[in-house]
Amino acid sequence: MTDGTPALLALGSNLGDRMATLTAAIDALEQEPGLELTGVSPVYESAAVKVGGVDDEAPRYLNLVVGIRYTGHPHTLLDAVNAIEKDHGRVRVERWGDRTLDIDIIVFGTASLHDERLTIPHQRAAERDFVLAPWLDLDPAAVLPGRGPVRALLGAINTTVQRYPALPSAGGSR
Repeated sequence: MTDGTPALLALGSNLGDRMATLTAAIDALEQEPGLELTGVSPVYESAAVKVGGVDDEAPRYLNLVVGIRYTGHPHTLLDAVNAIEKDHGRVRVERWGDRTLDIDIIVFGTASLHDERLTIPHQRAAERDFVLAPWLDLDPAAVLPGRGPVRALLGAINTTVQRYPALPSAGGSR
């Protein structure tokens, strides 16, 4: 597939077998109709960020981003990633709580969208080193629409993420 809208998804996990969950989530994304995986970033580890700020007592996250091309609507993609989260044990009890899997749509082409379900570009992406660092690895020329080059955004915030050992190959595209 070469058509579709380029988009970026951020994946994170801080409960259970984090690496296995991320690997399985990427496999699930590859099975999604209309979705083509175009790249997978290195994995980073980060502290949990809760509503009140960084929670050093909570389990640490593994994070990565994936580049995709998608032929559907952003809300259809949101439904798909929410179903993948649920299939991997995601329970929505506490806002920004610990989770087995979190998948966020960071950008969807040049779309700007804000409604009760979805905001694109992701409203906090410019503040999140666990999104920006892997995104920069995936695309050194990346730009967050409306905010600027990812390299400059990452340089402007306190970066605490650490690169994690390589993600095992899953599927056949990595």
